[in-house]
Amino acid sequence: MIISDVLYGEYEIDEVLTELILSKPMQRLKGIHQGGASYLVNSKWNVTRYEHSVGVMLVIKQLGGSLEEQIAGLLHDVSHTAFSHVIDFVLENKAEDYHEEILMNVIMNSEIPLILKKYNFDYEHLLSNTTTWDLLEQPAPHLCADRVDYTLRDMYTYGRASLEEIQIFLNDIIVHQGKMCLKSIESAEWFVKTYYQEVLDFFMDPLNIYAYHKLSQTLKVALDKMIITLADFLKEDEELIALMKSSNDRQVQSLLKQLHPHINVRVDQTEFDIHQKGKTRLIDPLLYFENRLIRSSELSEDVRKMNAVAEGKFQQGAFVKIL
Repeated sequence: MIISDVLYGEYEIDEVLTELILSKPMQRLKGIHQGGASYLVNSKWNVTRYEHSVGVMLVIKQLGGSLEEQIAGLLHDVSHTAFSHVIDFVLENKAEDYHEEILMNVIMNSEIPLILKKYNFDYEHLLSNTTTWDLLEQPAPHLCADRVDYTLRDMYTYGRASLEEIQIFLNDIIVHQGKMCLKSIESAEWFVKTYYQEVLDFFMDPLNIYAYHKLSQTLKVALDKMIITLADFLKEDEELIALMKSSNDRQVQSLLKQLHPHINVRVDQTEFDIHQKGKTRLIDPLLYFENRLIRSSELSEDVRKMNAVAEGKFQQGAFVKIL
């Protein structure tokens, strides 16, 4: 199978990856938006978990990662529920890791173990702890394939990063001692700036905050009234919306009508309707400098300043006024 990706180009992939991509759990991710509730208020915010999952696999492949790690990368988000991280707000899960908690259960109840067994792979070894894969996952503030792909993919799609900039950055990544690092401080500074456009300017956009707040409120009510169940979150986004729309509950119908692209909101720390604090997400890429690995902030005042500003904004949270 030949995979063509807007960011990484064309790659021929192994048969096991082809079968996994065509499996029902992976195809379902085409109906799961990476930005959660965002697409309901802005149709341009439409990147899917499927695109991201294939992208993570390709980043790992591009960097010389093993076939096993490519498989882990492809499947790392297969358990994301409808509207991605919205469920963490519904369940008040501050770690924002519900999809990780249910990963093995989702895998076991699918055709994925049989596909992997056919090619002599053990799904438990590959997927029981994705943090064992150095390229796929690293704790913040390090680079990893997951963090790199969702940043580049969103920021390219939403017009904040060009393909030329992305290619320069990708060409500057090397792997040293099993970890992703960069060859130049310029690339590090560019990625730090771009990453904060993602996790601050996009994630904490007042319209995005509104959408998460309103949809999680709607889903909580629908759960409490047993219009939907927790199992229904393993449907696609639009299927879950349709399930709620089909109910005759006036409260749910009213809340759903408040999710549309014509909402007007603004940042207002004095007269706010919503105050939301999410997970703190900082970045400080490793640099390969003078035959050793060091953090970018050790060389760059710009990186230190961007991190200080970001930490302050995360601690403060987002204040949104509905107009």
